[in-house]
Amino acid sequence: MSKTNNIIGIIEAGIKAEGLRQRTIANNVANLETPGYRSLNVKFEKLLAKALDSPGGVSVDEIDAEAYQANETPLKPNGNDVSLEAEVGKMVKNSLKHKAYVRLLSKMYRQIETAIDVK
Repeated sequence: MSKTNNIIGIIEAGIKAEGLRQRTIANNVANLETPGYRSLNVKFEKLLAKALDSPGGVSVDEIDAEAYQANETPLKPNGNDVSLEAEVGKMVKNSLKHKAYVRLLSKMYRQIETAIDVK
């Protein structure tokens, strides 16, 4: 696999991860007042860093985002740990990351198109 395809695969994995994170945030907000509900988070950046640091190159299959339940957050009296303020902050940060990934991917495709159109 060429480096270009690998970079595009990594960017696409990032876009998928941010999509999963957006759905997870929406689910957390929807369960804001559900008794006993524990918020979910998405693990992607650590998986990406691990894959990038591996000596044999990066396999896009190894950097698939994962949703997990974080049990270290403080509970409200109803057993719920969702904070609307924290979720809104995550949503803003996630939107910016998603936009950055989409712009990177768009730039990669423009560079490929430019290379193809060279006469």
